[in-house]
Amino acid sequence: MTASLEKSVGARRLHRAWPVAIITMAALIAAAGFRSSTGALLEPLEEDFGWSRATTSGAVSLNLIVYGLTAPFAAALMERFGVRRVVAASLTLVAAGSGLTLVMTEAWQLWLLWGFAVGVGTGSLALVFGAIVANRWFVRHRGLVVGVFSAASSTGQLVFLPAIAHLADGPGWRWAAGLVTAFALALVPFVLWLMRDQPADVGATPYGAPADWTPPPPVTASRGAAAAALTTLRGVSRSRTFWILFATFWICGWSTNGLIGTHFIPAAHDHGMAQTTSASLLALVGVFDIVGTIASGWLTDRVDPRKLLFAYYGLRGLSLLWVHLLLGPQVHPSLFLFVVFYGLDWVATVPPTVALCRQHFGIERAGVVFGWVFASHMVGAGVAASFAGWVRQANGDYFAAWITAGVLCLLAAGLCLFIPERPDERALNLSAP
Repeated sequence: MTASLEKSVGARRLHRAWPVAIITMAALIAAAGFRSSTGALLEPLEEDFGWSRATTSGAVSLNLIVYGLTAPFAAALMERFGVRRVVAASLTLVAAGSGLTLVMTEAWQLWLLWGFAVGVGTGSLALVFGAIVANRWFVRHRGLVVGVFSAASSTGQLVFLPAIAHLADGPGWRWAAGLVTAFALALVPFVLWLMRDQPADVGATPYGAPADWTPPPPVTASRGAAAAALTTLRGVSRSRTFWILFATFWICGWSTNGLIGTHFIPAAHDHGMAQTTSASLLALVGVFDIVGTIASGWLTDRVDPRKLLFAYYGLRGLSLLWVHLLLGPQVHPSLFLFVVFYGLDWVATVPPTVALCRQHFGIERAGVVFGWVFASHMVGAGVAASFAGWVRQANGDYFAAWITAGVLCLLAAGLCLFIPERPDERALNLSAP
C-alpha cells in the first residue's frame, strides 16, 4: 500500500526538466528582446544623433555577426564551465551593454555596446543554448522542446517590439533600452536558483530517458572551450552535410534577422506606413512564429527533417519575391497573409536543423556543431543587414534586397535535397585521420 502510494506521488511530481525549460525560455526571451529592437530603433537613433542608415545598419551587422560567432564558443564554454554560470554572466553582459547605450554620444560607442557587448551576451544565449538544454534534459519530446525554445526568440520579439516601438515613438529610445536592461537583470537570480547544468546534478535522468540511460562523456573535459570548438569544426568540415547545413542556415539568417528583422519596419515606413503599425506587424510575425516553430518541432519528431527544410526554404523564397508589391500605407489582406505565412516559417527551420546535427554528428557534439551552423545563420544575417542598408541608400528602396533574398531561399531549398539520408561515419568520429 505504502509503495503504491509513493509510486503515485512520484508519478505526479514535476520532473526537474520542466523548470529548467521554463527558465531557459525566459533567458531566450530576454536575449531576443534587445536584438529584436534594432529595426524599431534605427530611425530614432538616426534622428537623435544625425547618423546615416549605413552607420546604424553597420552596428546591427556587427551585432549579428558577433552574435553568431559567439555561439559555438559559448556552447563549448557551457560544456566546460556549466550552463548556469554562462547564462547568468551573459544576461549581465546584455544588461550592461544595453544600459550603457543610455549615455553614449558617438557612433563608435554604438558599435562597441550594441554591436559587440550585446552581440556577445545575446550570442551566448542563442538557440545553441536551447539545443544544449534540450539535448541534455529531454529524450521524449526533444524535437518539440527545441521548437518551443526556438519560438522563445519570437516571444521576445512579440513581448518587447511593440513596447519598444511605442517608447521610441513617445518618451524616446533610451526608455526602450532601459526596459531590456531591467528585464535582463531581473532574470539573473532566477537563473542561479532554477538552472542546473545537467540532470545528474539533481540526481535525475533526462525526461523520458530509459532505465539504463547513461550520460554521454563531455567533449571538453580535457580541453579548453575554444580548442574544443575549433577541433569540432575541423572534424565536421569533412562532411558534406555540415556544409549544406552551414550554407542553408546562412541563407536562413539572411532572409530573417538580417532582412525582415532589421529592415521591415523602415521599408514599410518608406511606403507610408506608421512605425508603430509596422512594428506591430513584425510582432505579429512573432505570434505566428511561436505556432509555426512548435508545429515544426512536432513534425520533426515524425517527418524526415530534410523534406521539412526543402518545404520551408522553398515557400519562404516564393513569398519574398512578392513582398515589394504588398507594402503600402495600410495593412491590406495580402500583406496580412504574408505576415502570417512568414511568421509560421520564420525559424521553423531550427528543429529539423538541430535534428540533422544530432543525427549526423552525435548527441555529445550536436550543441557545438549546431553552434557553428548557427554562426553561419547570424553571419548571413549581418551581411544581409548591411547589404539591404546599402541597397536602400543607393537606390532609395529595398526592391533588390527582397529579390536577392527570395532567390537565395530557393537555392537553399535545392541544397537540402543533397543532404544524405545516413550519417557520414567520418564526421561521427572526429579523431579519424
